[in-house]
Amino acid sequence: MRWIIILIVFGAAAATLWWSEQRASEAPAWQGYAEADYVKVGPVFEGQLTRVSVARGDAVAAGEALFQQDPMAELAQRDQAARQLGQAEQQLANLEAASKPTEILQAEANLADARATLTRSKADLERSETLLRGGHSTQQTVDQLRAAYLSAEARVRATDAALEQAQAPMGREAEIKAQRAAVDAARAALAMAEWRLEQRSVAAPVAGRVADVLARPGETMAAGAPVVSLLPPQNIFIRFFVPESAVGGLHRGDAVAFACDGCPPDLVGTISFIAPQAEYTPPVIYSEASRTKLVFLIEARPRPAQAASLNPGQPMEVRPVAPGPQAAGGRK
Repeated sequence: MRWIIILIVFGAAAATLWWSEQRASEAPAWQGYAEADYVKVGPVFEGQLTRVSVARGDAVAAGEALFQQDPMAELAQRDQAARQLGQAEQQLANLEAASKPTEILQAEANLADARATLTRSKADLERSETLLRGGHSTQQTVDQLRAAYLSAEARVRATDAALEQAQAPMGREAEIKAQRAAVDAARAALAMAEWRLEQRSVAAPVAGRVADVLARPGETMAAGAPVVSLLPPQNIFIRFFVPESAVGGLHRGDAVAFACDGCPPDLVGTISFIAPQAEYTPPVIYSEASRTKLVFLIEARPRPAQAASLNPGQPMEVRPVAPGPQAAGGRK
């Protein structure tokens, strides 16, 4: 009987020694959980919600409508800006336009009449000068005809200038320049009003899953207050804690493997952040293998195709893919 007890004790000791060696040869396992950076979408301006187009759990694409606000004020501002632009453009067209067509026709007729009078006056003057040289006219008559010719010539220049004035823009150059600036300002005001109107319909900035709907139609939301919380797959990451004795063997860019209950196999990610300071073991981390008090927070990003299968808050077990001597549990 004594020998049987001795054999059992030695067998148990051998089994314990073998289990310890096997455990020591395994890669270290660190405890953590899945976490995510949520994209909280809110309105640009304060306003009342009139419609929420999504519900919790919905998958949305980038650009898909999320919610709408009451657009009445923006519609009125847009219509007002459009009418002010039309008024400014009409004023500019009026300044750049010439006189009325009937006024231009009248100026052309006056110029034609003045030119005809000038032609007749020139002919009368030349004929009188010829008669004067033959002694059949007087100097007084020639002087009168020469004055009439000069008057007709001046009238042609005046009516020609009047026609040019009728054909030229009505406004002065400075007035036209100022009105063009007013048109540009009105166009900018219309563009701003249209942009404000577009902001009343809010779309998803990224593709993802609707994690939560934080407001309902009828509520008045402040600018920036979140209405819908989105969870893009690429924003899911693993947050885990490594003992102070093992953190020296880990670096940004190192590969790590993940495991969790019900998760697909072969989950792999890359370390994206290592905390610069140690902290005490969080109370949510339970591990028999964890005997040290100081740990370092580390974050790792899973592959985009695998991230969608993870849920924030899910407990995870993390192991190094190719552990070095330091990552295996000690420093040199």
